[in-house]
Amino acid sequence: MSYSMLEAELLAHLDTQINSARRLLGLVLEQGSSVRARDVDGVLAGLAAIQSEMGRRGQLEQERMRLLATAGQALNTAPSQVTLESLCALVSPAAAQSARERSAELRGLLAEIAREHGINRALMRQELAFLSHLVRMVGNEHEGGYRPTGESPHAPTVSPAHRAYSALDLQA
Repeated sequence: MSYSMLEAELLAHLDTQINSARRLLGLVLEQGSSVRARDVDGVLAGLAAIQSEMGRRGQLEQERMRLLATAGQALNTAPSQVTLESLCALVSPAAAQSARERSAELRGLLAEIAREHGINRALMRQELAFLSHLVRMVGNEHEGGYRPTGESPHAPTVSPAHRAYSALDLQA
């Protein structure tokens, strides 16, 4: 691969990664708004959109691995040993500076995505804990414990100590 071709592919790849990260951050922020508004449909739609974008990011990871393999050949090293700085040695000084700037922007976006995603997970856990609490309260309102509809009042009841309530662990 020629010097200018690697340079162009590297910068285009970083731009594509940045655009994907911006889309993902927007989706994570929208999902956070849906969680705060207790908009279940919005949360689910956001989850579907995030999963779709993560699929696209998987394709970008394959492209990144191809670029690292190409650079590794040029540097006579394993792709896993290729760093941004070693990649920058293969391109012009102007392209190297641009790659460093884009890489820093991408790292910042990914850190922001991780932070917002962590907040969303905590909010969802809080909402699910509240829902679990409500379900327990409703279950305790029935005399003798909860009985499914149609069950005989003489059927054995399940004591609160033996009831198991669980909440979904939504890790997106």
